[in-house]
Formats: sequence, structure tokens, C-alpha cells
Amino acid sequence: MLIATRRTLVSAGTERMLVEFGRGGLLAKARQQPDKVREVLDKMRADGLLTTLDAVRSKLDQPLALGYCSAGVVLDVGEGVTGFRPGDRVASNGAHAELVSVGQNLAARIPENVDDDAAAFTVLGAIALQGVRLAAPTLGECVVVTGLGLIGLMAVQLLRAQGCRVLGIDPDPAKVALAERFGAETVCLSRGEDSLARAESFSRGRGVDAVLITASTKSNEPVHQGAQMCRKRGRIVLVGVTGLELSRADFYEKELSFQVSCSYGPGRYDPVYEEKGQDYPVGFVRWTEQRNFEAVLDMMASGMLDVAPLISHHFALEQAAAAYELLVSDEPKLGIVIDYPKQADESPAIVPLLDAGRERSGEVASVQGEPVVSFIGAGNYAGRVLIPAFARAGAKFGALASSGGASSVYHGRKFGFARAATDVEAVLADEAADAVVIATRHDSHADLVCRALSQGKHVFVEKPLALTYAELETIEAARGQAAAKGAAPLLMVGFNRRFAPQVEKMREQLHGIDAPKSFVVTVNAGAIPPEHWTQDPARGGGRIIGEACHFVDLMRALAGAPITSVAASALPRQEKVPPDTVSFTLGFADGSIGTVHYFANGHRAFPKERVEVFCGGRVLVLDNFRRLAGFGWPGFRKHRLWRQDKGQEATARAFLQGVRAGKAPVPFEEVMEISRVTLDVAAVASGRKQG
Repeated sequence: MLIATRRTLVSAGTERMLVEFGRGGLLAKARQQPDKVREVLDKMRADGLLTTLDAVRSKLDQPLALGYCSAGVVLDVGEGVTGFRPGDRVASNGAHAELVSVGQNLAARIPENVDDDAAAFTVLGAIALQGVRLAAPTLGECVVVTGLGLIGLMAVQLLRAQGCRVLGIDPDPAKVALAERFGAETVCLSRGEDSLARAESFSRGRGVDAVLITASTKSNEPVHQGAQMCRKRGRIVLVGVTGLELSRADFYEKELSFQVSCSYGPGRYDPVYEEKGQDYPVGFVRWTEQRNFEAVLDMMASGMLDVAPLISHHFALEQAAAAYELLVSDEPKLGIVIDYPKQADESPAIVPLLDAGRERSGEVASVQGEPVVSFIGAGNYAGRVLIPAFARAGAKFGALASSGGASSVYHGRKFGFARAATDVEAVLADEAADAVVIATRHDSHADLVCRALSQGKHVFVEKPLALTYAELETIEAARGQAAAKGAAPLLMVGFNRRFAPQVEKMREQLHGIDAPKSFVVTVNAGAIPPEHWTQDPARGGGRIIGEACHFVDLMRALAGAPITSVAASALPRQEKVPPDTVSFTLGFADGSIGTVHYFANGHRAFPKERVEVFCGGRVLVLDNFRRLAGFGWPGFRKHRLWRQDKGQEATARAFLQGVRAGKAPVPFEEVMEISRVTLDVAAVASGRKQG
């Protein structure tokens, strides 16, 4: 759904943490994420220092849209969306933005008697509600809430509405006073009050039934203290963030239960629920995140959940920077609400980034007469690798489109694009653009390629070209129709490894040798969770189609001959997940053979990619696209690069040169052959087709 925002709420916990993390230096970030440091060290051993530093800096440089508590009005709904229509007032987990796109299961309609200010608290209320549900309180039970921020104060009200006696604990006298206003008994730590003694008297000497921890601290004390407060077989639910060095003694004698609450409720982080819109049956999962949203809004409508006293500051959208300065300051604050202008629903889909006539400066220079290149997609790979590669290759940039908008504006300004956009159709129809680079999710590639070709644009599409044979046929037909109108547009797929400098060196050594070649390519791809979108056959196509296609192309380039046969075998996977640990062998028209071992079951410290070529009593070995060694080659023993180079910049240069010259770097027929063979490999490996 497309929603025009009316209010957003700044989350004092999560957003303050992100802002402070962003302001920290590399050392501070490393200290906060020791698990990431280990991954960086492994990558450094495998890929080298410079490549790893580039990857780390690029990752930390990625823009992140802040905010997840929003209220607004539906402008439009996508195909298949039910239960919402334009004009509906909705609460959602949309970011701080005038326009947001949200899945149908991440929004709920706002009752008429709930205003926008209150509705902006829905998502935080759902976080509190999910914690309460996991604590499973019953009428008359004694429950402690440790940490009286926004979530804690809403939890107090939800527990009171459920008939519980509540003891709230916090060091801030103002928050303690609000908890008392909502009907809780309290402990103010800054006044020196003893929380354990107070919990003992509060529970009439029996121990409390449950503890809800909504505090944010690195200390283990809230969990330890909660265990001391609980009765035998009491429950502790962690909603906030604390240290988790648990003491067995705290839990053993009382047989306590401890649970960490996951955000808004069931469905969170499940792409099938959140992105595909597939709901859980209410008979089996009564309270999903969306149904928690609805319950919170119903509580607001009935008056049982009052968030008006929780608002401490209002800022207009134009003052949002001041809101974040307040957030990280020591000034007292609670709920910070941002107000949006009502004309937000008329915001343009294309935003100019450069003043008319202003030349770009720095790394990317505008060259008169050069082809203009627009981009569709500004995700992690596009922003970290592809756009910089085209910039270094001297591309003259037109528009940069992305679904979210924030990334296109950020990367557009950084690399000198003329415009940022969210309207893909406007980018494709832009007469100023000569070529389009498509760097979107795999399932959109074929459709966007066809639409770009129909507009007469030269096309560079990130791999894979297509996910199905039918899509390949559609692309072939679209190019044929474009060619019938005049000069056929170029179509190039981002198979960059064939353009890597070390591969070019290998091709130089192999030039003029007529003997058949034997290839062995080993790829230590690493494991990806089955629920990752690349593993979804409908969206990512699986890792063979989405990633191993690189090595089909690489062997095709080194062999210099068409592929004539395919054989493959794979380790078994769970049902409906394509195989990702596969060995496949290709035969070539000149008698060459090649085997790719694409393995997802290795260790990340082991080098990622190794290419071996055996030919006429000689051997070439390429390790991780840095070190090339020759055995038996007169005058050649080894060649080493300072940093890993997989050929992305050379690929961009080849495409731009092809556009200028009107000649494809890789013939269209070869592009289609490689794509078909990749689909064959995936089909044979999964048992859908015989090799």
C-alpha cells in the first residue's frame, strides 16, 4: 500500500541507539558488534585487506530509513491487497517519510475516535502488548514492569486493563509519576527506594507472578533482580535490551521461565507474512502482529489505553533534525511526535538532484556526447559495487530509481545523478536516457528488460537475466520487436568475472591453443538461511540461477565454444527450497569439459573462489581473483594484484563502449545460451530435468 503520512513517532530506545551507533567511529562500532568483527577478519583472510575495507566502509555508509511508528492515509493499494482502500486512515510500521510503501499485514485501520497523534503509538503499543501476551497474566496477578519508557508505560496500562496489580520501576521521577497516574504502584530508584523489598511487600510475601523488562541497558541486573522478585515458577519476559549473562542459581530452585519477546508479534521477520501478505489462520495463530495492531487501536478507542500524556514534544517535519538533537540530548523527553503537511500525497515521483546547467564535479565528470545511463535499483549491491563501477568507468548518469526513495536520493547525490525517482515507468520513458541499468530483485529482471527494450533503450541487467524459460522467450521476442523498429538495442548481463583482469590474463595464455581444456571451479559460497529471498524460487530463483550463473558464463568465456551438455548433482535440501550445494559439469563444442563445485556447506575463512584450467600439459590456477599462478607456461609463473578485482569496472567500461560503438561486448545469442544453460543446471540439480 502507498500511504501519505500524517504523524510519526520517534522511538526513544531504538532510534537513539541507531543515531548514537551512526555517530560512533569504526572502533566504537566494532566494540558494539564483536560477532561482525569476526566476520570481517574471516573476509580479510579470504579476500584481502583493501577489498574488505571497501566492503566495510560501504556497508556502514548505506543510508537507513529511521522510524517504524506511523499514521497516515492510504493513497493506493497494490494488486492482491484486501481489506484496505484509498482514503482509509491507517497505522503502520512506515518510516519517517512523507510517503511510505507498506505491506498489507503491517497496517491496521484507525478507528474514527482515535486521532493521528494516538495512532502513531500503535506499533510501540503492539510491542508492549506482545510482551504482555507472552507473560500470560491472569486476573489479580502481581506483575512488575522494569523500565517505564513509552513501552513500559503502555504495558502498565495494558496490564491494568487485564485486571493485574502492577509495580513499576524506574529511576525517573516523572515517568514514575505517570505510572502512578495509570494505576500502578511504583519504585523510584533515584530516591534510593529498595525494589526487592518493595516487590516483597507488594506481593504480600509470596513473590510476584511475572516480570516484564522494558528497560534498555547492558547490565545483567534487571534479569537477576527479576528472578529474585518472582515466586516459584514465575515468568520473566524481556521486551527491552539487557545483558544476558544468566545465573543458573537464579532460575534453578524456583523453576522460573524466561522468554525474549519478538517485536510486534507472530509474523515479524517472516517474509511470507510481511512481504507476500499471507496471513496466519486465526484458529491457529490468534494474535499476529497485525491483529496486535488492531487490539491496541481498539484499546485506544475504548479509552483503556491513553497515550496523550506520553507526548512530550511535537515537531513539524521541517524541524525533524531538531527532534533528533533532542533525542540524543540529556533534556527530559518522552514521546516525540513529528507532524506532516497534508500535501504530502502530492509529492513528485521524480526529484531533481542537480541544478539546471550545473556540471558535476569530482569523481564523476559529465562528458558531452556520452551516452546517458539511468539506473533502476539502488540496493546494497548497486550502491556498493555497481554504481561506483559505472562512475569510475566514466558514465554520464541520468535518473536513479528505487522503490523506497531514500537510497536513490542518497546515492544519486553521491554519484552525480541528475534525478532521483520512485516511478520506474518515467525512467524507462525518459528520452534523455540512452541506456538503463537494472539492479532490482531477480523476479523483476525479465519484465523490466522487456519494458526497457520496448522503449529502445540499451540494457545492462544484473544477473540473472530471467528465472524461467518462458521469461527468456519473452525477452527474445521483445528484442526481436525492438530490432524490427531499427537498430537492435544492446542487452548485456552483469557476468563480470569474464572481464576480470586476471581472467583476461588467463585468456591471453590460452589464446591460440586448440587443445580441449578442462576446468575446475570451486566456489565456497557460504550458507544463506532458507527463508532468504534469494532462496525463494519465485523471487530469487535459488542460488544456482541467481549466483552460480557467473561460473557458467566464466567457463563459456574461457572455453570460447558453445555449451553442448549439462550434468548436475546436489545435496538434498528441504522441500520447496532449491539446492545450493551442487556440482555440475558442462561439455563444450570443442571437446572441453568443466566442473563447478558450488558449495554452501563450507567455512567462511576458506577462500571463496578458485578457478583451475588444465590444458596441453599446462595448468593455470586463479585464487579469489587476486593471485594467478601458471605451471608449465613458458615465460609465465605468477601474477598478483594488490586487491581483489572481479571485473565490475571493466564490465561497465565494456558496456559503455558497446553503446558508443553499437556492438555488444557479448553477442545476444551467447547471452541467451548462458541463461538457458543456467536454467538447465538448476532443473537437472533439482531433479526436474534429465541431464
